[in-house]
Amino acid sequence: MSEATQKLRLDKWLWHARFFKTRSLAAARVQAGAVRVNGQIVKKRATLVVAGDVLTFELGENVRVIQIDAIGHRRGPAPEAQTLYTDLSPPPLRSEKKMSENPSFEGKGRPSKRDRRVLDLSRARHLE
Repeated sequence: MSEATQKLRLDKWLWHARFFKTRSLAAARVQAGAVRVNGQIVKKRATLVVAGDVLTFELGENVRVIQIDAIGHRRGPAPEAQTLYTDLSPPPLRSEKKMSENPSFEGKGRPSKRDRRVLDLSRARHLE
């Protein structure tokens, strides 16, 4: 089969490209109707995809728009998987937490003494 006419199951391609940890997770997402191929909602996990197809699906809090560049032969390491597609997704929106003017603890371990002082001052300003 030539490179241009290669086809692969949608769930298998999503797994090869490392968007999902297991093939069954990819298949479940497809069966739920949460994946679009070229703008059409697909519910069959055995849908064949080819290079040039555009996939749209939600991953975490972000919507991913992916153009398939190649069909993988195996589920290789991440750098190899990244060569299978081009990411057309819009940049992620800044979360409301990051946009707030008030400093807050980011949850990365214990806050330092300086961080606690800044946080206490910002809370005191809100109470006034």
